[in-house]
Amino acid sequence: MDTFDPQQMIQRFRLRADAVRKRGLPPVEGPERVRFIEAANTDFQDYAMLGDATATFEDGILRLEIDLRPRN
Repeated sequence: MDTFDPQQMIQRFRLRADAVRKRGLPPVEGPERVRFIEAANTDFQDYAMLGDATATFEDGILRLEIDLRPRN
């Protein structure tokens, strides 16, 4: 795993967050539609947070730092 690049991983999360934001809704209605939208919102939040992380990889340990403090 010595070729692991945490910055490439972060970039993949940024791309995935963008893909979730841009994907369309399938032709579902009612409760299924609500569940799909909720899942998409959660997916976007998770991918976006990881896409904003600062990553370090030292001695085989991956550390992700995500600042969740409100921006002023």
